[in-house]
Amino acid sequence: MDNKDKGSETQQKMWGGRFEALPSEALQAINASISVDQKMWREDIDCSVAHANMLAAQGIISETDKVAIIGGLEKITSQIENGEFEFSIELEDIHLNIEARLTEMIGEAGKRLHTGRSRNDQVANDFKLWTRRALQSTITQIESLQNILVNRSEQHFDWIMPGFTHLQTAQPVTLGHHLLAYVEMLERDNFRLNNAFHNAGECVLGSAALAGTPFPIDRETVAQELGFDCPNANSMDGVASRDFALEALGALSIAIVNLSRLADEIVLWSSPQFGFARLSDDWSTGSSIMPQKRNPDAAELIRAKAAKICANSNALLMILKGLPLTYSKDLQEDKVLVFGAFEDFWLSITAMRGMMETITFNRENMLKAAKLGYSTATDLADWLVRELGLPFREAHHIVGAVVKHAEQNNYPELALMPLSEFQKIDARISEAALSLLNVEASVSSRTSLGGTAPNNVKMQIEKWKDEHE
Repeated sequence: MDNKDKGSETQQKMWGGRFEALPSEALQAINASISVDQKMWREDIDCSVAHANMLAAQGIISETDKVAIIGGLEKITSQIENGEFEFSIELEDIHLNIEARLTEMIGEAGKRLHTGRSRNDQVANDFKLWTRRALQSTITQIESLQNILVNRSEQHFDWIMPGFTHLQTAQPVTLGHHLLAYVEMLERDNFRLNNAFHNAGECVLGSAALAGTPFPIDRETVAQELGFDCPNANSMDGVASRDFALEALGALSIAIVNLSRLADEIVLWSSPQFGFARLSDDWSTGSSIMPQKRNPDAAELIRAKAAKICANSNALLMILKGLPLTYSKDLQEDKVLVFGAFEDFWLSITAMRGMMETITFNRENMLKAAKLGYSTATDLADWLVRELGLPFREAHHIVGAVVKHAEQNNYPELALMPLSEFQKIDARISEAALSLLNVEASVSSRTSLGGTAPNNVKMQIEKWKDEHE
């Protein structure tokens, strides 16, 4: 008997009592999920071990059967880890593949494992457990990127660069301050991911198909063994709900959007037009025709993967929006979206860590750019308010006229324009104001909480390190 016939025969035994014929090949093809859900093999085995332990403890199966089941599952674990396990499309999914192999190995005891459960609660719990583990891994990876960004911020806490609004020069800031902005964004991302982890804390096993089970199961023990907080309170909710996956994808979407923004800045900064940064050779690619090129492919791909992850989140919303309770086969597609999103995120953050660890910054070019665009104009307006008591709107109008005058007379920076030219616009402007119009003075003056002054940046770094030791 070949593998296909063997798989079909096993499938018939699993749920074929109602049917006289095997499913068509086309139905098997659209119905099968093993190519995707085999990623949950470890979760499926962990859940089966916990279920078997509970069944034996409750006297639902014998201790002998439990030992045989767990021993068989350990052998299957070894086979999968060593690439020796043959997954069969005819057996549809990871659950039937493992159960069929277990029964083949240990006989009648393998058939008792499914007592008190359904594939409905089995798949929901496997998926939830996989998602919780994926969230934990993601949080750890984000923390690693944060550490890299904090270290780079510390190295460049006083390096001056232009701050932008509308991608136009706004005010000078420090590179350390700029990088710390992403540390803060990622901190909120981890808060959201951690919330998603805790909101996925209810164990579904024991909900069975949808109505619970008449067997005297102990759901609390199973939940505890698998690291969940508690069993879910409603069996229909347990098998029907995928909001834990939606929440995970929502948090992941926001996180990848934040990474995408940093990736976009890497693309800009590493271009000759900006010249702020240079990616290392191992994070750059070349051109097949233009020998001078250094392309930021990884950063560009992070932007593209952000689009995919956000699309996956929206796709899952669309799958769920019209489903009546409880289980529908539509839910088979949820794992394609969630697994793909996490895998794309992990690739992206690995690339971002590599780029940010090895990227080099050009202090001279950043400083030169920070002086362009009359970036210290606001400092002059602030001086007019502080020293002359002018309303800010009046000061704003005066400085606008000063900038226009500087442009018309070919002064590229306010700091280069003599006092006499300022006083043509407003005679009240004094030499004291001019001393504030260089970018170094501007940056050093921004001492408000969260501001860009180098001493502020150092304190922000120290505070972050103290809180994350």
